[in-house]
Amino acid sequence: MAFANPADIEMLILDVDGVLTAGEVILDETGKVSYHFNVQDGSGIKYWYRYGGQAAIVTGRSSEAVLVRAKELGIEIVYQSALRKIEAYRRCLADCKIDPRRVACVGDDLPDLPLLRNCGFPVAVNNAVREVKEQAAYVTGRSGGDGAVREVIELLLRAKGCWGEIVAGYHKQTLSGD
Repeated sequence: MAFANPADIEMLILDVDGVLTAGEVILDETGKVSYHFNVQDGSGIKYWYRYGGQAAIVTGRSSEAVLVRAKELGIEIVYQSALRKIEAYRRCLADCKIDPRRVACVGDDLPDLPLLRNCGFPVAVNNAVREVKEQAAYVTGRSGGDGAVREVIELLLRAKGCWGEIVAGYHKQTLSGD
């Protein structure tokens, strides 16, 4: 599949471990899993939604922390324990009625390859393995869990001509409330 123009992307498919996080799993003494998520990634996802984008999470692990973070960000489509991620991706495309050429998938490791090979705009985070980077239309300058998702969203929103409006909205805020 030829790479899509970033301006044509309507949906983001995100991995968790190594993309939304740095790939580290924190276990407490009871075995409960927790993660560190990047706040700028979260803000970026909210901007993405503000301009009509869709997002989904497809991850091989299962964690309550992922569901909590997804809910906080408004991500309603979450596939956990997706050991064969392509099957979850196929369901997502069907459920959302979206053409894969209008999807950007962001990954870091080998289980993400089937998605990257079957989407319009494959993205590898900077800390991705070589084979994933070789499939990417874009490799982020930032690593997973350190603003890589935000970087991708800025790229897409700039391509759509929306990013300037977001920035201008913050420049307009004043102490007088204007």
